[in-house]
Amino acid sequence: MTKENRISAMNGWGMLFVNFLVLFGGIGLIVTGAMHETALLIFGGIFTVLLAVFLFCGFFALQPNEARVMVLFGDYKGVVRDSGFFWASPLYSRSRGGKWENANGVTRHVGEETMKMSLRARNFECQKLKVNDKGGNPIEIAAVVVWSVTDAAQALFDVDRYESYVQVQSETAVRHLASSYPYDHGEPGELTLRGGADEVSVKLRQELQERLARAGVTIEDARLTHLAYAPEIAQAMLRRQQAEAVIAAREMLVAGAVGMVEMALKQLSERNVITLDDERKAAMVSNLLVVLCGETDAQPVINTGTLYQ
Repeated sequence: MTKENRISAMNGWGMLFVNFLVLFGGIGLIVTGAMHETALLIFGGIFTVLLAVFLFCGFFALQPNEARVMVLFGDYKGVVRDSGFFWASPLYSRSRGGKWENANGVTRHVGEETMKMSLRARNFECQKLKVNDKGGNPIEIAAVVVWSVTDAAQALFDVDRYESYVQVQSETAVRHLASSYPYDHGEPGELTLRGGADEVSVKLRQELQERLARAGVTIEDARLTHLAYAPEIAQAMLRRQQAEAVIAAREMLVAGAVGMVEMALKQLSERNVITLDDERKAAMVSNLLVVLCGETDAQPVINTGTLYQ
């Protein structure tokens, strides 16, 4: 893989002063040659002016977190990362030529890729993808990826169109992640997309970093932004979740009611409030469970006789 080699460029302000001297010198030669009708001075002045114009093409400026890759006649020389106003030989390439690409049967021209690139953090929002989870259930998933270029030479030379490369690899990683874990029902202790959001984000970041390492890209963060069942099974899965929630609530309610009944019987026995045989205990337990577990308010029934009449 290509490795970034940092170099420095010449200060642009000093070279700007020299270029103006060359330009005015050429103009002076032309004027002098015209006054003395000397062709040699005129041609020398014209050459000097053209040289000054050529030298003016070598100026460039870099803002913070920007870099320029220096390529001379196809030979990679290094990367300038310092911010400021600089001058380098105008023979250094300013862009990499475009080409024709055939995608989905459509041939289009891809424009030139500049040698100057941004090193700032960027966001890529992966649109909603419809994939199957580990259990084969169709789900919708989307993610946002925060990335930045850390090796400008790798980004420019080791992959073709590094921004497009990041996009394709990010979508591929999200698809692979979604198919590797169940949505919300897995084996005991198994990581799920819904229940282990933080762990899943770490796995996504690690996989993205492995895929994009050759492009000189560092993944700073990766998070799921959308996770849901596909519309065709969303209603059925919603009913299942509702049923599971009702069952869980019932289990908690019954467990609490049994505890309260046990506590009531224990305190009545310890305080000698009343002595109950097994049949009266069974009747009391039944009544208490009806009151505690019923969905509607209990209606009292006045018994004017005894339990056995």
